[in-house]
Order: sequence, then structure tokens, then C-alpha cells
Amino acid sequence: MYVTCLDMEGVLVPEIWIAFAEASGIPELKRTTRDEPDYNKLMNWRLGILKEHGLGLKEIQETIATIDPLPGAKEFLDELRDNGQVIVISDTFTQFAKPLMEKLGMPTLFCNELIVAPDGEITGFRMRCDQSKLTTVKALQSCGFDTIAVGDSHNDLGMIRASKDGFLFRSTDAIIAENPDLQAFEEFDDLLAAIKGALAE
Repeated sequence: MYVTCLDMEGVLVPEIWIAFAEASGIPELKRTTRDEPDYNKLMNWRLGILKEHGLGLKEIQETIATIDPLPGAKEFLDELRDNGQVIVISDTFTQFAKPLMEKLGMPTLFCNELIVAPDGEITGFRMRCDQSKLTTVKALQSCGFDTIAVGDSHNDLGMIRASKDGFLFRSTDAIIAENPDLQAFEEFDDLLAAIKGALAE
């Protein structure tokens, strides 16, 4: 019995913080987990920039409302769900992800929560668990499932390497070079074929 575990941003939808960096004109916010492996450090740094510029949840949600899934992502996800169980595991937050999940047909999503003040300022964040992607994969395995994992960033490598099969998708040249033993794909059709091959093993 398999569960396929997919990262969200960079795999199914564009990076939210990059879109917001462009919309807000704050280029520093383009930094993601492709650049900074320490997610807590990255998020605290982002919150500092938001506070400095007087920006909150409302402004980010306005940008998210304009984001669509990556071309072909919904079709890929629909076919993948026809072939077995799928969970999207993301370090994003429910307050960001819901409209994007609606556009993807509401797949199961495990993510985190923002702490938001009454005035809309994002004052903190609550992670679901430590190393949430790796922890989730290990929990699924403890329930008798084999996992297949797909991601693009440093924080996906744990769940990819802990899974029976794992793949990089539209990752950076640096991450691909650092992990030459992992298959890396650029197109949904190729990724889908690889996952189906793993499911058939």
C-alpha cells in the first residue's frame, strides 16, 4: 500500500513568497527553502521584513488570489489520485493554501498555521511538528504504508530519502548536483511515469 507525498510550492503551484515579493516590490522576499535550508530561520526573517514594511496577512492573501496552479499540475494530480492515495505535505500555512487547494480539487493537505493578530499582522507561526515532511513520511510508514515522495527544495530531501522511492521535480541545478543519485524531472508527464513505475514495483 502506497501513499504518494508531494511538496506543494514549486511542484504544484508557484512559490507564494516569490509572487508576493514581485507584487510588493520587496525582492528580499524571493528567498525560499531552495536557498535557506533552515525553515524557522527563513520564516522569522520573512516576518521581520513584513513588520518593517507594515504588511500583513491581507496583502499576502490578495496576491495568493491571483496565483493559479502550474500548467498541467491539476491534470497530473487528478491522474495520480486515480492511481492511489496522495497527500500534499507543505511547510506553508492553511491561511495561504486553501484557495490554491480549491483550484487543485481539494487534495489532502498537511501544513502549518500562522499566528495572526486582530489587525492582520502575522506575529508568528505554529509548525505542525518538527521536520514536518520527514516526520509525516515516517508516521505513514509506521502505519504500514510505503511512501513515494516528490519535492524541489532542501526541506524535501528528508522525506525523499526516507521513502521507498523519491524524486526531485523542477529543482535547482545546485540541489540536483548535490544529489546525483536522485532522479530529477522537469515535466509532469515524466514525473507521473516515474511514480507509476514505482507504484507497480
